[in-house]
Amino acid sequence: MTQEIAATLHSAADGAEAAAAGSHAERLAALYPAGLATVSRDEGFTLYRDMTLGRRFEDKCAEMYYRGKMFGFVHLYNGQEAVSTGVIKAMRTQHDWFCSTYRDHVHALSAGVPAREVMSELFGKATGCSKGRGGSMHLFSKEHHLLGGYAFIGEGIPVALGAAFTSRYKRDALGEADSDAVTAAFFGDGTCNNGQFFECLNMAALWKLPILFVVENNKWAIGMSHDRATSDPEIWRKAAAFGMAGEEVDGMDVLAVRAAAQRAVDRARAGEGPTLLECLTYRFRGHSLADPDELRSEVEKEFWAKRDPIKALAAHLTSHDLASNEELKAIEKEIDAEVADAVTFALGAPEPDPSELTRYIWAED
Repeated sequence: MTQEIAATLHSAADGAEAAAAGSHAERLAALYPAGLATVSRDEGFTLYRDMTLGRRFEDKCAEMYYRGKMFGFVHLYNGQEAVSTGVIKAMRTQHDWFCSTYRDHVHALSAGVPAREVMSELFGKATGCSKGRGGSMHLFSKEHHLLGGYAFIGEGIPVALGAAFTSRYKRDALGEADSDAVTAAFFGDGTCNNGQFFECLNMAALWKLPILFVVENNKWAIGMSHDRATSDPEIWRKAAAFGMAGEEVDGMDVLAVRAAAQRAVDRARAGEGPTLLECLTYRFRGHSLADPDELRSEVEKEFWAKRDPIKALAAHLTSHDLASNEELKAIEKEIDAEVADAVTFALGAPEPDPSELTRYIWAED
């Protein structure tokens, strides 16, 4: 994030706009001034492409849903792209492991699952990454080390813990010196009042497991304001109770998220144990596409819309002569074509064969 944006946060934190935006804005302002993370031209393009893919993919999902082409519960990720991109692009895809939530489309894309497979799954087609069995909330790809999306909050954290334990067990008990995979578990602020969260933090710290607990704190657990739901709204501080590293970061700044994730991953690979990373972010749409989004104030939504993480990265790249507006527009054009292709492919893909209704319930080999 540029110094100009940081200054805006500082000045706004004293105004009515920031007051309406809540404690998130005050916490973001307190993070600055901070050392600015650096990025190369190629890295910047990778981050921009990934975030743009996530945003345009989700916009297309909304279009398909409202046109009656897509059904079921669909929870979009708009506004939170810096978290998915910042964390996953700081890790090694198809080596490290990832656990998601019901808001899992963009995590899957960042992990490398092809847009065609994700879109096909949303349409319930046999070509989907979960063979049409999972739908929006249950994306899975063994090939891309995506350990699933989960419809109920907190379900993915124990699964992620198991993956981290496996990595450590292979190294320490089985003597596999190259077993250094790290797991990232994504979940929201509402999950941090659930038992799985505390139990898994305790076990991860006790065994120094290579896991990164990523809290996507978007201020709202469905319709409940985070500040009203927990005794200490600063979730990252809860790491201290377990003797593990904890850090809060501007979740609207992909460079800040990536830098924090890199620090956490380095600690985990070095055998220094887990990290609790709280990313202060905001979703631009309602909880799901069935949510009229009437609980959040327009002033609050406008405040966060001005901190769009994709626009912030674009401003950073152009102001530092790492990219031109024309180059960024070319990336956006490529992404639009990729998303359109995914829709065309998914619409034309076959339905799952009814004769295979009971397949994939049990392991086949």
